[in-house]
Amino acid sequence: MNSINKAFLFITVLIVQISIAQVSNDIMLYRKDFKNISGKNTVSVTSYEKNGAHYVYAGGIGNVDVYSLDKEGLLTPISNHDLHMKKGPARGMVADNINGTDFLFIGNKHGNVIETFKILDDGSIERVALIEDTEETHLGTAITLQVIHMKKASYLFVGGLEKTPGLSCFKIEDSGKLTHVQSMKDDETIHTDGIIGMFTHKIKGKTYLYTGGFQDNGVSSFRVYENGTFKNVNSISDNTTDRYLTGAYPVTGVTLGDNNYVIVGHRHHKYYKRNGFIKRTNFVYHGDGVSVFKINGKGALVSHSVLKDDETTKLQGQTRIEVVSTDANEAVLAVGTRDDASIQLLKLNKEGILSPINYLETGYSIYYGLRSHKIGEDNFLIGGSFRTDFQKIASYKIAPKIDREGKVLRHMVNLKYKEEATEQQVNDAIKTFLNLKNEIPEIANIEWGLNDSSEGHSKGLTHCFTLTFKNEHAREIYLFHKAHLDLVSKIGPIIGDVLVLDYWAEK
Repeated sequence: MNSINKAFLFITVLIVQISIAQVSNDIMLYRKDFKNISGKNTVSVTSYEKNGAHYVYAGGIGNVDVYSLDKEGLLTPISNHDLHMKKGPARGMVADNINGTDFLFIGNKHGNVIETFKILDDGSIERVALIEDTEETHLGTAITLQVIHMKKASYLFVGGLEKTPGLSCFKIEDSGKLTHVQSMKDDETIHTDGIIGMFTHKIKGKTYLYTGGFQDNGVSSFRVYENGTFKNVNSISDNTTDRYLTGAYPVTGVTLGDNNYVIVGHRHHKYYKRNGFIKRTNFVYHGDGVSVFKINGKGALVSHSVLKDDETTKLQGQTRIEVVSTDANEAVLAVGTRDDASIQLLKLNKEGILSPINYLETGYSIYYGLRSHKIGEDNFLIGGSFRTDFQKIASYKIAPKIDREGKVLRHMVNLKYKEEATEQQVNDAIKTFLNLKNEIPEIANIEWGLNDSSEGHSKGLTHCFTLTFKNEHAREIYLFHKAHLDLVSKIGPIIGDVLVLDYWAEK
């Protein structure tokens, strides 16, 4: 290759690398859809592809809702299913294929059981097995499930928040039944008290499991063997300087090049009452951050880097970290937060350093209910909330950020009331709508008026309300604000028809 061709190749590679970096640094979440759920809340969300179709499972208190997800990010309800004893909430939901059969495994938190559902051809589910807690299996208050496939069998690992905590492993039979293999009781050397996150790495033919200990304030690594048994490799505890593991919560991981990483978030104990639920009350708060651990040749965790929360990020109360996408050089992560009520996008480079991209204030607190899903070349996130007044599930597409500089968002609600609605009901509805400005500070302006068009194209709509927002965050907060949801619930029965339009305008 001559020098000119070499130079051309170098420039081409450089342009591609710059292009990739620009794309990852300039992406944003855009809500595509939201649907009602039949349950009281959405604590957990997972998804699955079966026969080319894509399904979403939203688990809350008492039941699980099933939806299809299309390539545009639109959700269509399919069915809903009761949990054992109508308990719950559903936690740690994971779908997987075991020897040709698709299953959904669910931790029934307050039912103290693990339930196995078969995923049917239309995405709906039917229960085929369940296993109850015993004194040795640590299934009480089950929170997190992790499927691990070995050469000759597959296993389900279970962690939770029970009074006698620990880590348990079960062999998954072809029928979906779970057979107990091993349980390891929590002690002072391992962090398995309150396992809310787990992740698996396979490194040079060996399998390792990583757990976060919410009550232990630390993370642990375990070697998993072909027969499902496991042993501790090492553990790393929180400190008061450069680690952020007080209330270790979500755990995930990625492989970039030759480097294997585990990423751990936390919901700090400061966000809870110091006495009662929190066992170790002498904690020190020194901020919020996402921790990155590098895995060495023995599968052990090694502290590597931290992204600390600041005024430009939304990392307070991290409850879920999802891997959105990876390539040879970087990974894009989505962090769901309960206390910041946001989804924060982050980038992890090959050197294991995190940096923020963008965030969206969702308008609702995320409590474990966040799931990444890919359809074709498009990446989506599905989110839900533990709020019992929310009762919705939302989908988001991750796409290049749109420049909205110098613009404001208009939200137009055109409606008519039913003929049987009384004048008093209509006046009360108008008054309640206008009062949203006092209830939701994110509304920059609100005005309304009666239809005065004589062109004959109003479709019978009689009232028009126009709200102004400064940005996408404000619209999301308004849409899912309790005051707005209460308004919809209150005046919904007297609404005859409605047309909603949003557009961006110059300031």
